[in-house]
Amino acid sequence: MYDVVIIGAGVSGSASARELSRYKVNACVIEKAEDVCSGTSKANSGIVHAGFDAPVGSLMAKLNVKGNEMMEELSKELDFPFKKNGSLVICLSKDDMPKLQELYDRGRKNGVKDLKILSKEDVLKLEPNINEEVYAALYAPTGGIVCPFGLNIALAENATTNGVEFKFNTEAKDIEKIDDGFIIKTNNGDIKTKYIVNAAGVYADKFHNMVSENKINITARKGEYCLLDKTAGNHVSRTIFALPGKMGKGVLVSPTAHGNLIVGPTSTDIDDKEGVNTTREGLDTVIGKSSMNVKNIPMRQVITSFSGLRAHEDNHEFIIKELEDAKGFIDCAGIESPGLTSSPAIGKMVADILKEKLNLEENPNFVGTRKGILDPNTLSLEERNQLIKEQPAYGNIICRCEMITEGEIIDAIRRPLGAKSLDGVKRRTRAGMGRCQAGFCSPKTMEILERELKLSMFDITKCGGKSNIVVGVIKDSI
Repeated sequence: MYDVVIIGAGVSGSASARELSRYKVNACVIEKAEDVCSGTSKANSGIVHAGFDAPVGSLMAKLNVKGNEMMEELSKELDFPFKKNGSLVICLSKDDMPKLQELYDRGRKNGVKDLKILSKEDVLKLEPNINEEVYAALYAPTGGIVCPFGLNIALAENATTNGVEFKFNTEAKDIEKIDDGFIIKTNNGDIKTKYIVNAAGVYADKFHNMVSENKINITARKGEYCLLDKTAGNHVSRTIFALPGKMGKGVLVSPTAHGNLIVGPTSTDIDDKEGVNTTREGLDTVIGKSSMNVKNIPMRQVITSFSGLRAHEDNHEFIIKELEDAKGFIDCAGIESPGLTSSPAIGKMVADILKEKLNLEENPNFVGTRKGILDPNTLSLEERNQLIKEQPAYGNIICRCEMITEGEIIDAIRRPLGAKSLDGVKRRTRAGMGRCQAGFCSPKTMEILERELKLSMFDITKCGGKSNIVVGVIKDSI
């Protein structure tokens, strides 16, 4: 029997696992997909929000500000890309100034530091490509950008290094309450545990409602995005927001942690919790609304589009607590924006609950740091030449768009919770994320996966499940 089973290996589940690994505990994370960061956490803006948007006094506001404050130090400990680039909320009319002032006042009450309202002149000095009709803007220097994959993977890797077990391709089907805990019925058999952490994203209501009479409802809120090439990455330096509306923060324009430009998202409530298709209507909305605040966005430089789902709870609030009518079951539900920003604080809150409930002792062998995949571009010429001499794979470029080497891909496969698919390699190394979108590097990456994992080429997938790349041959023999 486990002490704790966490359902879901997204950023909230992985953060909870990492913080829990600070203690002596028999813990496990179960994930229905073949890898971490396969749901909500993989498809978002990658924004570290300052914390001025969430309602004053809400758990969402508290954890947003706390998570923001934790992110920079965490990025150094776990070696993932993060940059404090600041953000601007654009006000285009004098008539909208009360809304901007309200946002400023809310941010101050939430504890956001160094907020300022800037004049038109000051805004255009900071960002020359802002719409020249700008009237004013709210400036939050504590806003930032992060690699969502890097954060999620780093948390999970560090958790497993410190003893947390991860079970992939393991889908929770039902939960049965027993005297000393729960039985989680999965496609791979029953799992017994004293405590459950429900970090299942858009499906968190499903598991909550299995054990509680006090029902919750989570709606999948779809957001569609366009991602532009790195040649457009300097169009703005800060994250540019529109004034928020009822459905969220609106369409943003921002550099990414890797130097691209991202535009989006839309905000559409849908019934299908797997509905991550993009639509012509949605992308037209992204393109149209983004140009309201930022001029001359080079949309001809779009290299891909994608969509993600936010887990919108009816009360628009994080739910992180042990259920009163199901002791031992801890919700980590309704984690929508700013969930990515809040994740370090969410993980700590969940771990603190379990520490008290289980009377946990500190893990004396806890390792709080992790080294990410080596980027040869960070080395001097002499260091790089020496690396290639010692490990020739680092001299073999596989992904020409992103200049990713065979050595990096091998590391991504061999490290803790290593990549098992093309998407797994992509999220860890960026191989396939460039202008050609994996058009040229996929076959070479597949050959490396085949060799390293000792798989047949027929067994290699894009993202696990039935996403096989090779499904047959065109001749009787090869």
